[in-house]
Amino acid sequence: MADSVVLHGVSDDLLRVAIAAHLSRYKGLSRVHTDSDLRVFLRWCAEHHLDPLTVQRADVELFVRRLEEIRRFKPSTASRRLSVVTGFYRTCVIDAVLDASPAAYVRRPPVPAESPTLGLSHLQFEAMIVAARTSANPFDFALVAMLGLLRLRVFEACDSSIDDLGEEHGHRVLRVLGKGTKLALVPLAPAVGRAIDRAVGDRVRGPILLNRNHVRMDRHAATRVSCSGRISRSHLCTVSRSLSSACSCSRWSRPPVRRSATSFGPLRKRPSRSRNQPTSLPTPAYRASIIARYTDGRGRQSWHRPVRPRVAGRAVMPN
Repeated sequence: MADSVVLHGVSDDLLRVAIAAHLSRYKGLSRVHTDSDLRVFLRWCAEHHLDPLTVQRADVELFVRRLEEIRRFKPSTASRRLSVVTGFYRTCVIDAVLDASPAAYVRRPPVPAESPTLGLSHLQFEAMIVAARTSANPFDFALVAMLGLLRLRVFEACDSSIDDLGEEHGHRVLRVLGKGTKLALVPLAPAVGRAIDRAVGDRVRGPILLNRNHVRMDRHAATRVSCSGRISRSHLCTVSRSLSSACSCSRWSRPPVRRSATSFGPLRKRPSRSRNQPTSLPTPAYRASIIARYTDGRGRQSWHRPVRPRVAGRAVMPN
């Protein structure tokens, strides 16, 4: 890690070793993102003439307040960057570089348990998929179908290659390398299969998604889809935030996915309900009205209307 960007310009040998030891605990994109967040903290220390190995708890508190009040970052972003700083000092304590961590008792910004990002409705996503299908670029439809119907993260969709397509138990599947280098076989819905076939064309190898330069599309190129006869950037960003994961990008998120043959995205139909079955837990008032409306005349509750025999052209209640 001597050539890492975060080590560039660091003169203290002990600090360089501590940074390299911490980054060596990660791999792949996790190392890149940790490198980026740690570089923000080291740059802040350099601007305030602070040694990262001698800072106090109050200094780390000022760094977090700067992220929230000056940079106007969301609590989730500030909490993530604080987690990187806390992990760095925890590694320093483990390696006996420091006796105690200055970030151990720093107040974390409160982060809600559920994401406030709103997803697309069925009609909105249908309009999005129609716009992608009518685009002149076949990779637009493939990208939106993989993000929305398969619920892939942005980096999972961009890293997919033609060699990852296969067949398992009679179903077309896509081999996806997810977070933590975990392999998963994702069944392809017919619409996604047609979109991928249209994007692949006559090619037999290489990436599934290509950018304008006919090289592998990355997560940055996925957000630079022009508005001239293609999908608007705002629509693509909305779909990526609410349906995909990157997403690999830290500001994108998605709900957890159970990757099975029946999990094809937001267009799944809800199970049918009985006509008289409530859609949620009944309240006491609702239960009382149901009991009053559906009764067999003997005080016994029933979910069905009683049969009313007709006498002389009118219905009477049974005894």
